[in-house]
Amino acid sequence: MLDFAARFVRIHVMKTFTTLLLALMASITTQAADAPAARTEIAVIGGGCFWCVEAQYLLVKGVRIIVSGYAGGKTENPTYEQVCEGDTGHAEVIQIEFDPAVTSYKEIIDLFWDAHDPTTVTKEDMYKHGKFMPKGTAYQGNDYGTQYRSAIFYTSEEQKKIAEASKAEVQKKWKDPIATEIAPLKKFYPAEDYHQNFQARNPEQGYVRAVVTPKTEKFKHTLEDKGKIKPGAK
Repeated sequence: MLDFAARFVRIHVMKTFTTLLLALMASITTQAADAPAARTEIAVIGGGCFWCVEAQYLLVKGVRIIVSGYAGGKTENPTYEQVCEGDTGHAEVIQIEFDPAVTSYKEIIDLFWDAHDPTTVTKEDMYKHGKFMPKGTAYQGNDYGTQYRSAIFYTSEEQKKIAEASKAEVQKKWKDPIATEIAPLKKFYPAEDYHQNFQARNPEQGYVRAVVTPKTEKFKHTLEDKGKIKPGAK
C-alpha cells in the first residue's frame, strides 16, 4: 500500500514538473518572439573595386551583412558589364548593415579613409592599360574609371553631417585634396550573385591574391589597433 502511494506521489510530482516546464518554455518562446530585433543601420560607401571594400568591412565588429552593388548613376538595374563601360554613372559600392550599438556610423566612415586612398582622382596624368588616362580620372590602384571613384552615399541628413565632418577632419592628414563624393543615396542596386563575398569564394583568383587580400590584411591591422576587429576574424 505504501509502495503504491509513493509511486502515486512520484507520478503526480513528475506531471506537475512537466506542466511547469512546458509553461516556462512557452513563456520564453513567446518573450523571444515578442522581443524586438537589435536595431541596425545602413551605410553605403565606395572605395574602388567592391571586392576589396567588402572583404575589408566584413572584418569590422558590429557589421552584420554586406551586399556589393552599384549606386550614384542614372542607369536602372545596371549590369556589371554596363558599369565597367563607365557610362552608367554608377560607382561600385557596398551596402553595410551594422549594429550602431557596437560600431557607430561615424566609426564606419572614419575607417573608410583607412580602407583606400581618397585622393586618387586628383593625381597627375599617366598612361595605364595601354591608353592615356586624363588628369582627374578616378582610380584605385590599377582600376581606372568613374565606377571606382571614392564615394559616400548618405541616407539621412545626420549621415551627411557625420560624413562631411569626418572628411574635413581627415583632410588634415592628407597632402592632396580628398576627392570623395558625398551624395544622397537615390537607389542601390545589388550586384550579381557571383560578386557577393567574392574573396572568401575565390581566394585563389588572380586579382584577389594580388590586390584584395593584401589590402584586407593591411586593413585588418588597422582594425586591431583601433579595437574594431570582429571576434574570430581571420
